[in-house]
Amino acid sequence: MIVVIGSFRIPPSMVDVVLEPMETMISASRAEQGCIEYAYALDVLDKGLVRVSEKWRDRSALEAHFRTAHIAEWRAQVSALAVTERELIAYETTDDGFYI
Repeated sequence: MIVVIGSFRIPPSMVDVVLEPMETMISASRAEQGCIEYAYALDVLDKGLVRVSEKWRDRSALEAHFRTAHIAEWRAQVSALAVTERELIAYETTDDGFYI
């Protein structure tokens, strides 16, 4: 299993604008073969900080995710949505959650 953890920032004034594109990205990603979990969460104490968590069946499922139309659309919108400080790290784990 591949676990992706990270975050990105949006200006607090853009939170309402970014909600719809984030919902689209989440829904489309969750529908993909091999997607176990896909979530964005707005930080309660740090407005504009978005936490990312993903779980994928395996590396090939994550690589297929990178080739989807919805991720291409998301990447095309990133600068218009003022996304900054994007940091995502992928970990390979065993099925019981231990890192390998």
